[in-house]
Amino acid sequence: MTDRPWLSAYSPGVPADIDPSQYASLVALMEEAFTKYAGRTAYSFMGKDVSYADTDTQSAALAIYLQGLGLVKGDRVAIMMPNVPQYPVAVAAILRAGYVVVNVNPLYTPRELEHQLKDSGSKAIIIIENFASTLEQCIAATPVKHVVLCAMGDMLGMVKGALVNYVVRKAKKMVPAFNLPGAVRYNDAVAKGARGALKKPQITPDDVAVLQYTGGTTGVSKGAVLLHRNIIANVLQSEAFNQPVMDKVPAGEQPTGVCALPLYHIFAFTVGMMLSMRTGGKLILIPNPRDLPAVLKELSKHTIHSFPAVNTLFNGLANHPDFNTVNWKNLKVSVGGGMAVQGAVAKLWLDKTGCPICEGYGLSETSPSATCNPTTATEYTGTIGVPLPSTWLKLLDDDGNEVPMGQPGEIAIKGPQVMAGYWQRPDETAKVMTPDGFFKTGDIGTVDERGYYKIVDRKKDMVLVSGFNVYPNEVEDVVAKLDGVLECAVVGVADEKTGEAVKLVIVKKNPDLTEAQVRDYCRANLTGYKQPRVIEFRTEMPKTPVGKILRRELRDAKQ
Repeated sequence: MTDRPWLSAYSPGVPADIDPSQYASLVALMEEAFTKYAGRTAYSFMGKDVSYADTDTQSAALAIYLQGLGLVKGDRVAIMMPNVPQYPVAVAAILRAGYVVVNVNPLYTPRELEHQLKDSGSKAIIIIENFASTLEQCIAATPVKHVVLCAMGDMLGMVKGALVNYVVRKAKKMVPAFNLPGAVRYNDAVAKGARGALKKPQITPDDVAVLQYTGGTTGVSKGAVLLHRNIIANVLQSEAFNQPVMDKVPAGEQPTGVCALPLYHIFAFTVGMMLSMRTGGKLILIPNPRDLPAVLKELSKHTIHSFPAVNTLFNGLANHPDFNTVNWKNLKVSVGGGMAVQGAVAKLWLDKTGCPICEGYGLSETSPSATCNPTTATEYTGTIGVPLPSTWLKLLDDDGNEVPMGQPGEIAIKGPQVMAGYWQRPDETAKVMTPDGFFKTGDIGTVDERGYYKIVDRKKDMVLVSGFNVYPNEVEDVVAKLDGVLECAVVGVADEKTGEAVKLVIVKKNPDLTEAQVRDYCRANLTGYKQPRVIEFRTEMPKTPVGKILRRELRDAKQ
């Protein structure tokens, strides 16, 4: 694998390879940032700036508190929060204490949360009170013994914090009643830890840093095992790739990024939070990216240099009447990931900001970034770009052989950012890893002679909703348990806003079953993006001679 035609497409100054061994662990990377940039703002949240020194102090105290619970090195600790400053503090605390971060979608239903906590074997969880009632409904069935409870206003200071908590709890009623005996409040845990001393564990590059859950083709979600060296590599790859444009940030101006994607998503975790730490940047934390007026109001207060987002967010913002209240002229890099960037959105964004969207591609299993368009590009290419430094891609046929140039094949990725495997699932790991260390993505792509890759299809039946993977099997397994359902199938259908949406087709066992009942049931058991946008009732399903439901026929059927 010496031939890398894509290197000639790299922007000037981008190296062919990076050296992930320059840090022994993510803890070394973070502690370097805490020392080097102590006086700088690390996070900006609701008008409050949190410095690198504050993040250092609070995360050390929280790490000491966690160690005092009797957890041992390698134990898993879950985080279930939106983008609030306690999130990066919790990540730093868990890793500094020698434990493993388990990122959890805060909008999960009790069923989804229970699966992830059980599968990961999480012994503790750091959760925001808004979702505590979800935890209450399933905690007894999980190994979780310790709960640290956060509130929106914890890090905003006494007066503002109390006001924000009052609004969230009482005015907006965003905290359903819950009962979690023994749960400890975040600020109490930090105060208790501050009285102790941190026992620094020996952490190696091959220790597990994060379990990043990704939809399961078999209907259950699996944890991608990301080692310290995997995420370090991806941070350094992303930094090197962005360097040609980020070098243009004027001296003395702190590089500033927007974190509107949720931190539990690996894209925001690595390319937002960890990369910002590495570069001494300021990260603007956006707790609810769906509230576009609030997002634009927040961004209007800052000088912005980098903005990783998904197509839906770029589109929503660019079409919003308040868009021009933000000064976009300092924007150096807009990275589109998670889902395909549409040409019309890319053109509109470039017209309005002067900064092109560089589409990239990656997966939870690759920490996530694998390819990207050069950040100095000035036009939309309609491709996912070229492999990042130290990354190799090849296209395989069904027998695992490389396909000739111009032919579509399954994209396979090799590089220091590729996961160690699926958590406690050697069977699933074996299905996706080739003998020579390539990860098979399930996406079908083509490559041109310059080394630019393009996704043309998907091998698996996954539906991609606003950058989130929905696996039909999981939704079908849930819906099949609803009384009155004889058979069901899920497919993706085109959607202007989200790229794709979930379509659910049902054959009734009970003729009285209504669409409203199905929707209520889905709301109770599936997080928002997995819920069907379209529900269709049929008298029978199209099937193969052996009785397998033909999803493609359902997909191709006229809406």
